[in-house]
Amino acid sequence: MKRVSMQAGFTLIEIMVVVFILGLLVTLVAPKIIGRTDQARQTKALADIKAIEESMKLFKLDNGFYPSTGEGIAALVQPPARARRANPDGYLEKVPLDPWGQEYAYFSDGRSVRIVSFGADGVEGGDGYNRDLDNYDDY
Repeated sequence: MKRVSMQAGFTLIEIMVVVFILGLLVTLVAPKIIGRTDQARQTKALADIKAIEESMKLFKLDNGFYPSTGEGIAALVQPPARARRANPDGYLEKVPLDPWGQEYAYFSDGRSVRIVSFGADGVEGGDGYNRDLDNYDDY
């Protein structure tokens, strides 16, 4: 009596074809995904800036003034003593960092606010991915 063994598996050629197809897909798709990281960070920074600006408007609506430059964005987390009608839970859960790990800059003259991320390089000025982003940018 002869035993017939049925072995299931892939041939070397089949495996090579699959590896080739995967390599081709990675070659075509990876550059499009990898090149968009900085653009995604800029988009996130603009969204954060918009959220901070809206929280500042709520703060002003409750208190009649914007936090000073010295009080900064931290006034949205822990309202200053002079803010008598501030939301006791604050307006933000925590002071956010920009997508590059830096604090957002905040400037106020009492009538308006400017919230800035200094971009990928973290210093004022720059072009491209190093450009400054603020609440006056187009969304």
